[in-house]
Amino acid sequence: MIIQDFQKIMQLDHVLLRTFIASIEAMSFTRAAAAIHKSPATVSTQIARLEAEIGKPLFIRDTRNLSLTRTGEELEAYARRILRLHDEAVETFRRPEMVGRIRIGAPEDYISTLLPPVLRRFGRLFPRVEIEMTCAQSTALLPEIATGKLDLAIVTRSPGVGGQLIRREKMVWISSRERIALERRPLPVALFEPGSQARSAVLAALARSNIPFRAAYQSVSQLALLTLVEAGLAVAAVTRISVPSTVTQLGADDGLPEVAPLDVVLVRGSSSNNPVCNALADSVLESSATISSPVGSLPVS
Repeated sequence: MIIQDFQKIMQLDHVLLRTFIASIEAMSFTRAAAAIHKSPATVSTQIARLEAEIGKPLFIRDTRNLSLTRTGEELEAYARRILRLHDEAVETFRRPEMVGRIRIGAPEDYISTLLPPVLRRFGRLFPRVEIEMTCAQSTALLPEIATGKLDLAIVTRSPGVGGQLIRREKMVWISSRERIALERRPLPVALFEPGSQARSAVLAALARSNIPFRAAYQSVSQLALLTLVEAGLAVAAVTRISVPSTVTQLGADDGLPEVAPLDVVLVRGSSSNNPVCNALADSVLESSATISSPVGSLPVS
């Protein structure tokens, strides 16, 4: 019986699995049909074929909604893995083998949050490409791009900086869990280095408010800024994607002004017009937009 079930799984058609996943994401055969450019009848037929292969129903159907059965929930995880491996295999064998070296730079918070899934996928597709990484603030990376010392850089957009938009990041205020610095006046604020767009955005927001404040600390390091906040020495405004669970994200009731969001962009150097750099640039733009800000587990006052 186990061998027969295994043979059934091995015969699953990736086309049927793709229709199955589309139906889950739409929770409607009609909407799924539009998403994958098939007729609703075709989608219903393909789901019925998949259920016949599995031997159990995958959806609970009523007149208004779809929901997954226990079998459907179990199959979903396998289906996503099968389709991901299928797509990676197709992409790998369609692409020419590439060799070379890429020099890419980004601030430490973007490196730790945006780049891991990008580099993981890129490394699987192009294992012979050497990647040289530079960790620095945007203000230090832009001159490196201008002089050709870097091929690609992920930076915060500032006046006069072009590049391709990766994502728009919300700025949020943070304090220690004990909220020590928040109660002090003038309000002690930790800032990034002069010239950074994040610093300019924070100072502009504070200037619009009636809150007395002092620039108590400044640093080029995101980690140093977070350490100062966690120690209760200051509050700070940082990108939401970089907020750790060791601090408290402040809310609208705390009276701090809203800070303008930052545009995260990909900029390219003069030497980046080659297939290797194009491939990594494409991976950055495709992957980074899907990354969620890790705010769900944060304590919010």
